[in-house]
Amino acid sequence: MLKRMVKMTFQEERIADFLAIFESSKILIRQFPGCQHLELLCLEGQPEVMFTFSIWESPEALDEYRHSELFKSTWSKTKLLFAGKPEAWSMNLIATTGNY
Repeated sequence: MLKRMVKMTFQEERIADFLAIFESSKILIRQFPGCQHLELLCLEGQPEVMFTFSIWESPEALDEYRHSELFKSTWSKTKLLFAGKPEAWSMNLIATTGNY
């Protein structure tokens, strides 16, 4: 299992545009083979700073998605809205506690 966090900073006037893109693609991304979970979060007090958090079955599943037409078309629209360079991290779980 691979957990992926992508940080994106948007032009404030383009936040609604991104939310529309996410709304129209979130089900398709979630249904992509190997995707187990998808969330959209924003930084407290800074709505222009958003994160996608996803869980993938494997690094290969994430790579398949990143090379798909779905990713290419979604990303090509999204990157036009950025106010800063996006950052991404792929992480493996080491330990957990609790019920989450």
